[in-house]
Amino acid sequence: MTTERIVRSAAGTMILLSLALTYYHSHKWVWLTLFVGLNLFQSGFTNWCLLDKILGKAGVKSGGGCCGSNS
Repeated sequence: MTTERIVRSAAGTMILLSLALTYYHSHKWVWLTLFVGLNLFQSGFTNWCLLDKILGKAGVKSGGGCCGSNS
């Protein structure tokens, strides 16, 4: 699996989890959804993603795309 796929899967999982927590637990969990969304938005413009950098250092193969450059 490449860094791009892992980043997208992690972001999608976090958004779904935070939406479920917002619905079933507390409306304050919507802030996590907002945080993840804003990070995805900024990585589209800056091509920088912290999780991508961490995965690159761990030796996961870069997949290119929106935030998959390990430079």
